[in-house]
Amino acid sequence: MPVAIITGASRGLGRALAEELAGRGWDLVLDGRDADRLRASVRDLERDRTDDPTTLKSGESHNAPYIGDKGARGPQGGSTAPDRPARGRVRAVAGDVTRPEHRAELVAAARELGGSAGPDLLVNNASSLGAEPLVPLAELAEDGLREALETNVMAPFALVRAALPGLRAAGGAVLNVSSDAAVAAYPTWGGYGASKAALDHLSAVLAEEEPAVRVWWVDPGDLRTELYAAAVPDDPDFAERLLPEQVAPAVLRLLDGPAGSGRYVAAELAGPKEAR
Repeated sequence: MPVAIITGASRGLGRALAEELAGRGWDLVLDGRDADRLRASVRDLERDRTDDPTTLKSGESHNAPYIGDKGARGPQGGSTAPDRPARGRVRAVAGDVTRPEHRAELVAAARELGGSAGPDLLVNNASSLGAEPLVPLAELAEDGLREALETNVMAPFALVRAALPGLRAAGGAVLNVSSDAAVAAYPTWGGYGASKAALDHLSAVLAEEEPAVRVWWVDPGDLRTELYAAAVPDDPDFAERLLPEQVAPAVLRLLDGPAGSGRYVAAELAGPKEAR
């Protein structure tokens, strides 16, 4: 089965992406700072796996879906795989993604699940706002900006480097979660937006330098999450915003075809019904 590392997977979009990928038969390595919440998320995913009639029993096997033309663990000719893949295995690795030893643990767990090959997909989703709620630049503490840059830029950069040998070998993909604040100037979003703009640029350069790896930087939109509520607690439209689980299938459509490296917007990936 293909293997994915997802950071910030205990809640919000990361949790929704984990659920979607688990349902597709992926093995998952999930990161989160809150160990209790991460364990709860894994328990939910494992319970769904136990209840899934297609989950493999000991000694059974079937082929996993391709993640692209070069998917190292894709299906072979003559497969009799079931219409719906068995739910994958899940590993929780709680910790701070800005710490080198934690990033090493994530990659090691992916290699263990994948038989030493490493991850087929790396999702850099963990994010820091730098201030909660968001404040104008004149009020943003240097430590706050530094935290946003460490979490939103340096950690993804370092995790990509650690996972790159496996990603190259698998013909895998990197999915960096971006924001419209990376490309537009919104009051109070300066620190967060600057960090996401830097992530976008690193993603674009990585795509040029690593043609064997697809690199996607995706704007999911303003979602009904705890992170967004912390950023803008007085947003009058919060109750109308999409939930992460409504957006995750659209984001993961990038895996379903030959989508090249580039910047994508979830609303444009979604069909008309999903985008509403």
